[in-house]
Amino acid sequence: MSKPVVALVGRPNVGKSTIFNRLTGEPLAIVDDVPGTTRDRLFAEAEWCGTEFLVVDTGGIDPSASSAKTPLSVGSADFIKDIRLQAELAIEESDVILFITDGASGVTPADKEVAQILRRKQKVVDGKAYPPVLLVVNKVDNQTLRDQVSQFYELGMGDPYPISALHGTETGDLLDDLVETFPQRDEEDDDDAVKVAILGKPNVGKSSLLNRLAGEERAIVSDIAGTTRDAIDTHIVFNDIKVTLIDTAGIRRRGKVEPGVEKYSVLRSMRAIERCDVALLVIDATTGITAQDAHIAGFILEAWKSCVVIVNKWDLVEKDTYTMQAFTERIRNDLNFMSYIPILFISAKTGQRVDQVMSLALQVQEQRLARLTTSALNRILHAAQDAHSATSRSGNSLKLFYGTQVRSDPPTFMIYVNDPKLGHFTYQRYLENSIRKEFPLTGTPIRLVFKARR
Repeated sequence: MSKPVVALVGRPNVGKSTIFNRLTGEPLAIVDDVPGTTRDRLFAEAEWCGTEFLVVDTGGIDPSASSAKTPLSVGSADFIKDIRLQAELAIEESDVILFITDGASGVTPADKEVAQILRRKQKVVDGKAYPPVLLVVNKVDNQTLRDQVSQFYELGMGDPYPISALHGTETGDLLDDLVETFPQRDEEDDDDAVKVAILGKPNVGKSSLLNRLAGEERAIVSDIAGTTRDAIDTHIVFNDIKVTLIDTAGIRRRGKVEPGVEKYSVLRSMRAIERCDVALLVIDATTGITAQDAHIAGFILEAWKSCVVIVNKWDLVEKDTYTMQAFTERIRNDLNFMSYIPILFISAKTGQRVDQVMSLALQVQEQRLARLTTSALNRILHAAQDAHSATSRSGNSLKLFYGTQVRSDPPTFMIYVNDPKLGHFTYQRYLENSIRKEFPLTGTPIRLVFKARR
């Protein structure tokens, strides 16, 4: 199930980045007193009382800035249109909006215009406006400012939440009400189709591959990078198995992401990774694997999703007897943190080996759902420990008592030990490799959780 998305919207310099950092628990957004500092949209995961969600930080909307005599900051006037576009696009995608205002400045004409923008973007369903908007009055650092919060009722956005993001004052009450507004996603949970996301940099042939797999022209194919803006779902049946193909906009390196719509496409691609069971990481054979391909693979691994590497445009590569082997070795080396992934060389244009893509993806999904017997797992663990014990720390050594698989999707193993702190990640990798020697679990990550035996 994809996580709810919360967009932070408001005019510049009201503290959106400070609130973003407060919600995510990390200083990811640049905080500066100069209005207009946040030009790009940042997004990160947050959690409150067991509920996980995504927070999107936007550049401030300032409808009057384009006609202002003085720019917001040096060089920022050129970005006002893009900042506003990014914020409006975030509003369209978000499940809840936090409308941020400044309690120290009071209600400004810009706040009123932002409120109008939000009302225009909302849709009324069954008498309720979607997405819901929570009015946040930031920088309320003393009782005097708290007494003046009532003026924000004139924005027509309901009861204001007076907070101080800098000091964390009253943010708990805001978060309590925020998670209560998240929509239920029962329909998505009831969908039993295998979800396969097609990921990769722009212009590697993702849409061409989708059209081949779907058997019809479902996506626009163009040589212009970034043609696909949205994450598009295509439903097919393969060998009597329902499959949902998710074609996404290409994910570029952060410094290469253009402002505006493409910036928003990255967010949708990240949500596609969350939704999928198996990710097809498409690589351009003519350029070879790049640092950005490895970066996308890292996103997939962080989300604990299964993966297949698809090397597209293989028909355009001059080949000899060793070309495929050399290409495979390079991919294995650059993606050494995902040594378990299968690699398939195809040409979406000519159809070469495209018929093997879905078969391989479903094989990987089957491995993702695999379950190992407790006896088999413990036999592997004890043999691994006998062959190579964990390195001692302070005179103590890690001892494995027994293990059991606690879940699949992906396979997760609970291993009871004398002291989890003694389990170095290198030894976890050694145990993972020991398991894969007998049960490859092709294409899917493995979770090992060390727990102290009581």
